[in-house]
Amino acid sequence: MRNKVSPGEYLAFLSVKYEVDPDKLFHALISAGENHESTCGDLSIMFRDKQQDKIVFLITKGPKVVAQFPISNEFLLEKSNPIRNFSKTSLLRRYQVKKTSASYFLAITDLRVGMKKVSVKGKVLEIARPTAVFTRFGNYASVANALIADETGTIKLCLWNEQINSVSVGNTIQVENANVSVFRGERQLRIGKKGMLTEIKDITCELDLKGSNSYV
Repeated sequence: MRNKVSPGEYLAFLSVKYEVDPDKLFHALISAGENHESTCGDLSIMFRDKQQDKIVFLITKGPKVVAQFPISNEFLLEKSNPIRNFSKTSLLRRYQVKKTSASYFLAITDLRVGMKKVSVKGKVLEIARPTAVFTRFGNYASVANALIADETGTIKLCLWNEQINSVSVGNTIQVENANVSVFRGERQLRIGKKGMLTEIKDITCELDLKGSNSYV
């Protein structure tokens, strides 16, 4: 389901995501409305159409289309910058949490044998058939290796008992406080007692701006 957000909230989100000052972004919109084109940092803003009391803007970054949506004349005529009123909305909080957490996780290609307490995110490509092993504690346990991948590479993740059924092929997981070891010449992630394995969903900005036909 799409999350309905106002143009002001979405513009505040863009100012954070593309690291442009909200005042400069607001004035760039006004300039584009008057002169049909303006720039703000790495963003280009173009006047596309006029719909009754709204102007449709196209925002791009180089060849990439960032967004296209209408903004009311009333919004553009505000004396104080209305974008700043949305600086603490849930949309921005979710993005900032995502941005902060992204720097916490390592890329798979950067994992080295001997590393401890590492955290990674990856997509589960395959899960081997579980096998029963006799542990040093004198009991049997089920163990299976899962192959996980990110955009930089792949690594095997050792799963024990209930962990095996907690993940599924095709889903994205995050592993926290794991150790990197080697088994039969291959790197392997092992989750210790303080480690965590969680299935996650990517945070995306699905927007529904009234009267708009194009989004991020």
